[in-house]
Amino acid sequence: KNACFWREKNLYSVCLSRLLLFFSLQTFEKLLIANRGEIACRVIKTCKKMGIKTVAIHSDVDANAVHVKMADEAVCVGPAPTSKSYLNMDAIMEVIRKTRAQAVSLNVSICCSFLFSLSLQALEGVTFIGPDTHAIQAMGDKIESKLLAKNAKVNTIPGFDGVVKDADEAVRIAREIGYPVMIKASAGGGGKGMRIAWDDEETREGFRFSSQEAASSFGDDRLLIEKFIDNPRHIEIQVLADKHGNALWLNERECSIQRRNQKVVEEAPSTFLDPETRRAMGEQAVALAKAVNYSSAGTVEFLVDSSKNFYFLEMNTRLQVEHPVTECITGLDLVQEMIRVAKGYPLRHKQADIPINGWAVECRVYAEDPYKSFGLPSIGKLSQYQEPLHVPSVRVDSGIQQGSDISIYYDPMISKLITYGSNRAEALKRMEEALDNYVIRGVAHNISLLREVIVHPRFVQGDISTKFLPEVYPDGFKGHKLTDLERRQLLATAASLHVAEQLRSQRFLGTPRIPIAKSKRSSWELSVHLGDGIYPVAVSKHGSSFSVEVDGMKLNVTSEWNLASPLLSVTIDGTQRTMQRISRNASGETSIQFLGTVYKLQILTKVAAELSKYMPEKAAEDTSSILRSPMPGTVVAVSVKPGDTVSEGQEICVIEAMKMQNSMIAAKTGKV
Repeated sequence: KNACFWREKNLYSVCLSRLLLFFSLQTFEKLLIANRGEIACRVIKTCKKMGIKTVAIHSDVDANAVHVKMADEAVCVGPAPTSKSYLNMDAIMEVIRKTRAQAVSLNVSICCSFLFSLSLQALEGVTFIGPDTHAIQAMGDKIESKLLAKNAKVNTIPGFDGVVKDADEAVRIAREIGYPVMIKASAGGGGKGMRIAWDDEETREGFRFSSQEAASSFGDDRLLIEKFIDNPRHIEIQVLADKHGNALWLNERECSIQRRNQKVVEEAPSTFLDPETRRAMGEQAVALAKAVNYSSAGTVEFLVDSSKNFYFLEMNTRLQVEHPVTECITGLDLVQEMIRVAKGYPLRHKQADIPINGWAVECRVYAEDPYKSFGLPSIGKLSQYQEPLHVPSVRVDSGIQQGSDISIYYDPMISKLITYGSNRAEALKRMEEALDNYVIRGVAHNISLLREVIVHPRFVQGDISTKFLPEVYPDGFKGHKLTDLERRQLLATAASLHVAEQLRSQRFLGTPRIPIAKSKRSSWELSVHLGDGIYPVAVSKHGSSFSVEVDGMKLNVTSEWNLASPLLSVTIDGTQRTMQRISRNASGETSIQFLGTVYKLQILTKVAAELSKYMPEKAAEDTSSILRSPMPGTVVAVSVKPGDTVSEGQEICVIEAMKMQNSMIAAKTGKV
């Protein structure tokens, strides 16, 4: 059923290949997974396929997590903070000894991977699933990796190749390079410890925040500065190498849709690359891998300008979040390949064997509010959760389930939603359908933003860069803007749903009810409040369909009207739409997810609407004198004290959320 794995032409070849693999390749009996969430679940799935027993580690708050339930064994290694549990080297080493695991999979930051790989060398007979310590250390240090890339004849970005000592030196270097510049953590990754500076003031501020984030996330506050390539694409090459000197490039991934230097939507292949550029990037990526004797799956990231000039950005020595799109178009299981390489087997494929079959798109579904800076973290319990696996050619990599908690301690990712098609248009259409059918309740999520991105004309045409989001939404993301037709469809569906509920509430199952009304009602006059408008809507029932008049136009709305289902499939004048009713109350207020965005409506009878004008309105709270954090997090610095006079725009405090530091500023001049 998995759309992206094993595209053999018949069942016989699938069974035969797996039987041959099972009997001919001995890898490991037991593997410990030093991670959590979707990536831990992903590794466990391949281990089960290969007949390898798994050991999961977990913090005390993750005792009921999905990866814990999936593994053959599970051991608690400490309290919630990652430094005391998932990155607690001493506790993990003790678990390895007790469970007698033969191999360890760790998919975290390069700095932690290096320390862990180093610690494993003290344990005889335990194999690290990944490259050796030399490669991790070399590629984990952005300064050293840049020098190695230059020596390997890989294109690099102009910049300062040493360590920046302080803010004054940062300003001097930035002036020499020429603005804009990128300040980044030497040991960093994942968008953490990175700031763009356009002038001296931003350079000083960027140096401060980047060094603090780098120290918090990687235990290393060293920074480097390089020229910022304005308006580039972010395209990366997946590499795979063994311990016998063989290395392959597995095509590219387009990762240009980003917010805060973190990827949001990825796809493979890229619409931008021609075969010559693809080959050149692939060959340089392999040259870099060979230069450090790399042996595992890894990713070499490049920035590509409008003229298809490409520059080395960094190499990630782990399995990337976006690896599923590569698996979809190549048919390879990258986790399986990593395990085979770690055991010492040579690669099974040659470069000529690596195909590009079809197109794959991945959307990162986060527990975030996309209306705040394109996504600030949200926490809570998943009161309802349903993955769109009934949609054809859909894959969901997740580590949560209904009832799971999204906490402040870990990354707010809910899942990776992947769709596959024979071409890009088919893959995008399936993604659109999958997002409409994804049910998430209890936390804010970014499905509205993801859906808007994949249907935007610029994205559909492939006209994208790392500035896509701020360019398309210069005033911030506001949700989907309804056309007149879409507005009428929403109003007609909401009114029909309201009437269907009214009719259901009049029925008692199994017991005849004494009729109060003289005759069965077949028409309703309603008033629907949507946004700044109030719309008269007339509804009449014909069997299971409703005829709805909105703006002088009649629409026919048909559905099974299964009001217990979180998904509502309706047909409006022949157009099929999948909607979700998020909430409702007795005063007629309802929230409906339509085209990815949640709209708030109030549906009243004509009489109730006329009387509602007499209802007093609640005055809005004046929050101009209050500094309220827009996200859950930790206060890591307070820059003022009671009695201080502050001016508008002045920093009040710093909030750290998901290892990103955010400066909170005063909205107006006043006294603390």
